[in-house]
Amino acid sequence: MKFELAAFADEADSSIDGQIMAMKANSITLLEIRGVDGQNIADISKDKAKEVRSKLDNEGLGVWSLGSPFGKIDINDDFASHLDKFKRTLEIGKLLGAKKLRLFSFYGTTEEPEKNFDKVIQKLQAFLDAARGSGIILCHENEKGIYGDIASRCLEIHKALPELKAIFDPANFIQCGQDTKEAWDLLSPYVEYMHIKDAKADGSVVPAGKGEGNLPYILNQYKGQVLTIEPHLTVFSGFESLENGQKTQMQEYAYPSSRAAFDAAVNALKEII
Repeated sequence: MKFELAAFADEADSSIDGQIMAMKANSITLLEIRGVDGQNIADISKDKAKEVRSKLDNEGLGVWSLGSPFGKIDINDDFASHLDKFKRTLEIGKLLGAKKLRLFSFYGTTEEPEKNFDKVIQKLQAFLDAARGSGIILCHENEKGIYGDIASRCLEIHKALPELKAIFDPANFIQCGQDTKEAWDLLSPYVEYMHIKDAKADGSVVPAGKGEGNLPYILNQYKGQVLTIEPHLTVFSGFESLENGQKTQMQEYAYPSSRAAFDAAVNALKEII
């Protein structure tokens, strides 16, 4: 199958110009926009969104998804202001031409999940209600420490809210002790797209295919088209000055710059597909 690649290009460069350069150099056509010129996507102005859209359009690139922070608050935090900011960010997403928005299912919910389920669903439903008619599909990412951090609880969310789609992140599942094949078997009917991130059993993030994520297996089952690369690889600023022996002792996968880490993450995925 031929995939279309998206990326969190803010991991290559904080500036939108640098992100565009990294995308073009790696033949990536879509941006999952999270940080741009030092600001989170939820904080940029409408004028800034128009400027970013113009730059991407001029280079033949597009925004795939908003890598938003929504739902990444405690379940008991003030939700009204959070929802207001969400509604404003939907407007930013429309200006950017985004098709998706990723969100989360709240911290402070995993100790007694059965007591928090109704509150989680109520607040996720509020996001869905606000987004209806926007043309932007909401997608829940499995993230460590939120209600939907393991597959069984993700499944509860998607069964209760079929309108809410899933983003499947293998590394995040590994960091929660969740087998990714088991997670895929449970959640694949709900998966809208994937974040390509792999991890070792100890939770350390490594390039795709180098960890316990079962990425070749999952990609062979995946029915979608878009894959978002999210490197999260170690960047070590003093890398170049170390002796070779020290480099290998330090960490197997560490890179001299953000751009080098980004390129390595892209190349690892391309090797698999």
